[in-house]
Amino acid sequence: MPKVILTGANGFIGKNFRKVLEQTWEVVPVEFNDCWTFLKTFEDWNDVEFILHQGAVSDTTETNIEKIHNYNVCFTISLFEIAKVKGIPVKYASSASVYGNHFPHHNPLNFYALSKLTVDYWVQDHMDEFKHIQGFRYFNVYGPHEEDKVERNQSSPVSKFIKEAKNKGEITLFHMSERFCRDFVHVDDLINIVLDNEKPSGIYDLGTSKPISFQEVADVVAKCYNAEIKYISFPPHLRGKYQEFTCAKQEWGDYEFKTVKDYVEGSVV
Repeated sequence: MPKVILTGANGFIGKNFRKVLEQTWEVVPVEFNDCWTFLKTFEDWNDVEFILHQGAVSDTTETNIEKIHNYNVCFTISLFEIAKVKGIPVKYASSASVYGNHFPHHNPLNFYALSKLTVDYWVQDHMDEFKHIQGFRYFNVYGPHEEDKVERNQSSPVSKFIKEAKNKGEITLFHMSERFCRDFVHVDDLINIVLDNEKPSGIYDLGTSKPISFQEVADVVAKCYNAEIKYISFPPHLRGKYQEFTCAKQEWGDYEFKTVKDYVEGSVV
């Protein structure tokens, strides 16, 4: 059975990818706590059909620059250098965070976003050296298997609000959340597009191109779960580092994306 290298296999998006990949390929999971050892010891490169690079230090509030650079930039480029030499196609996760608050121009607001943009620039400079490489700037991804991210307060607001509504009957929302809009994309749609598209090598936005506000998401969840909305002040540590609006470029034709409303309504048991 042909192999697929999947980094970040135990993360939210990685778990969802792995479930689909294992129907067709032998998945070689790689986590960051042993990623450098993997590069030194893995020998079956000739059996690898493609690399699906999803792993990263993804906490947008992380301030350890050395840690972020080591994993998100150095390891990524080292892995990609091997892919170039071996002629292995690559699909990798970039991030809509590279746009900051100046969409569609690049304006990373934190070290995580900067690391993603650094890799994108490197890929653009070396794209012709790959057999095939696609980067996907994920917008706000939500869906099943976000439980760990919810516990770390790093999940999508969709999953965060659903858990709060279920457990407490109350959703916590920042004041003026009607001003904060995101392009929310369901993880199943993301997987479908990443694994099944015919686009050439390039870096693409992956979102619905139909942003909605945090207030709208909270309203949908509150209605479905009969929960109250409690408003709190915007945290000082996020001021100047928080995207107010994201909207993916229309890259995927007439693909029919799942809506947040449909997902939330379907989550009610």
